[in-house]
Amino acid sequence: MNGIIHPCTHPEDKPPPKDEDEMMVAIFECIDRLFRIVRPRKLLYMAIDGVAPRAKMNQQRSRRFRASKETQEKIEEVARIRSELQAKGAYLPPERPKEAHFDSNCITPGTPFMDRLSKCLHYYIHDRLNSDPGWKGVKVILSDANVPGEGEHKIMDYIRRQRAQPDHDPNTQHVLCGADADLIMLGLATHEPNFTIIREEFKPNKPRPCDVCGQLGHEMKECTGTTPDASLVRSDPAFGNQDSFIFVRLTVLREYLEKELQMPNLPFDYDFERALDDWVFMCFFVGNDFLPHLPSLEIREGAVDRLVNLYKKCVYKTKGWITDSG
Repeated sequence: MNGIIHPCTHPEDKPPPKDEDEMMVAIFECIDRLFRIVRPRKLLYMAIDGVAPRAKMNQQRSRRFRASKETQEKIEEVARIRSELQAKGAYLPPERPKEAHFDSNCITPGTPFMDRLSKCLHYYIHDRLNSDPGWKGVKVILSDANVPGEGEHKIMDYIRRQRAQPDHDPNTQHVLCGADADLIMLGLATHEPNFTIIREEFKPNKPRPCDVCGQLGHEMKECTGTTPDASLVRSDPAFGNQDSFIFVRLTVLREYLEKELQMPNLPFDYDFERALDDWVFMCFFVGNDFLPHLPSLEIREGAVDRLVNLYKKCVYKTKGWITDSG
C-alpha cells in the first residue's frame, strides 16, 4: 500500500492534491484501477507498513530527518537566489502563492494522518463490498500501520501460513503490487509457482523546471532570470496522464535462473529450490534494506554475475548448499 500512498499524496509528475480529502480520493481511485486490472477472485490483502524492524530503523530515521532538513534548506536557497537575481535587475515571475505543504514524513506508523487513512480505507472497503459487483465474494484483509512489520513481509507471512494449510491449492495465482526490488526476492523465496508482481512502468526522470523561474533547461543554481514573455508559459508537467503498469512474471524468471544455476556432476543431488534459496541469499550482499551492502559489490558492475560464478566454483568444494530450509 505504501507504493500507492506516496505517489497519491505527493506525486512527482502532476500538481499535488489540495487537501487530505483529495488524497484519499486519489488513493481510492488507484486501488480501483489496480483492482480492475488484476481482478482478484478470492482475496485482496491490503498491507500498510507498520513499525519497521530494528535493523531498518537507522535507514528510516536518516531518510526522514534528511527529508525534513532538505525541504527547509531548499526554501532558504530559493529565497536567497531570488533576492540575488532581483538585486542584479533580472526579471523573475512573481512567486506562487504559498500552499499548505504536505510533509511526507506523515506517512509513518503512529501519526494522526495514518490513523485517518486507516479509517478511510475501512469505509472504502465496506462501500465497495456493498456496492461494487466486482468485489462480490472477495475476502478483504486490511493490515494497517498498527500491525508491526513492513507491508510486503506481512503479506509473505500470510502466504506462508496459507501454504501450511491442508486445503491449500498449489495452483493459486498470487499478484503483488509494489515497486520495491526486494519484492522479486521475496516472491522467489516463497517458491510459489504462480507469482506475478505488478508495478508502474519505470520512466527515467523527466526534466524538472527551475524552482526560481519555472523554466526548463537549467538547474536552480544556474538560473539567471527570464523575460516577461517567457514567464507567461510556466513549465508545468502534464496533468491527468495515467501511468502504465508492467507485469513481472516470476515463473519466467525462475526458468531463466534454473538454466543459469545448472551445475553438472555435483557430488550430491541437485535441487533447484535449494539453489534458488542460495541465489536469493547471495543477492542480499549486493544491497538490502536491513543490511549495509558490501562496498566491493556494486550491482551496476555485474556483482550478481560475479557472485554466481564464485558460488558455482565453491559448491563443488563445500559439497553442500549455503542455506538450509529457506
